Amino acid sequence: MGSRVFIDGAAGTTGLEIADRLKGRAEFELLILDDASRKSSGARRDALHAADFAILCLHDDAAREAVDLAQGSTVRIIDASTAHRVAPGWTYGFPEVVGRDAVASADRVSNPGCYSTGFIALLAPLVRAGLLPADWPYTCNAVSGFSGGGKALIERYAADTDIAWRGYALALGHKHVPEMQAQCGLALPPLFTPAVIPAHRGMVVEIPLPLMAMPAAASPAELRAALQAFYSGSPVVHVREDTPDELLLRASMGPSDRLDLFVLGNADGTQARLVAMLDNLGKGASGAAVQSLNLMSGCAETAGLVL
Repeated sequence: MGSRVFIDGAAGTTGLEIADRLKGRAEFELLILDDASRKSSGARRDALHAADFAILCLHDDAAREAVDLAQGSTVRIIDASTAHRVAPGWTYGFPEVVGRDAVASADRVSNPGCYSTGFIALLAPLVRAGLLPADWPYTCNAVSGFSGGGKALIERYAADTDIAWRGYALALGHKHVPEMQAQCGLALPPLFTPAVIPAHRGMVVEIPLPLMAMPAAASPAELRAALQAFYSGSPVVHVREDTPDELLLRASMGPSDRLDLFVLGNADGTQARLVAMLDNLGKGASGAAVQSLNLMSGCAETAGLVL
């Protein structure tokens, strides 16, 4: 019998995609609550105490409740909500950035946010290496498919097919900003401008760099080489050598757990654009949770992933 895995919130978008990635894998036995039990605190507590691993696909308050319900058990938890991403005692579930051993040995893992995944993948290695300043006021522009907003936003886009672009978090203070700042070691919170487009899945995250004004900033070629070295051998993160004239998100995009990074610069190297492309439901959510689960359970890191 495999390790017992309880997905708390299995009926949501992230939970359904996690279950799909675990389907047919003998290493795991899924603990399933029926519709009548899945919102019962008692049934959830019993499942958490019976499980070897729990993946929380819940809103923040419910995720905190689940952690409380798990008290006294030996269950190891992966939380896909925002609740614990900068909380003491939790390991950030980005093994390429925090280290695979750190995730593998953790009892409490917080899944990165989807936008945060692209931002941190691009910037954290470069700031750590001293190739970009930690005290610069970075801007992050990003677009996502509407599935990142969960069932409510999916239903809104189904009902209103005339939405071409949805800017939000216009009052600033987006919930991903604290983890973006913390994981990149930034002195200042980034100015984050997210938006949603009429596609079910897919995401582009961009950091524009006015290199001519940035103290001790490296050239675009040096930035690309540093990222290539940092992610060398990664089966999930790919630093692209090409510098295309355009990048496209397709409305027909299928599930993907890979992350593609681009460093695009102008001819004289005074400006650059760092760009990440990913599936917000893949490496941005469900795929990341399964990747962490694989490491925590001693399985092959990419088992069940779509790469």
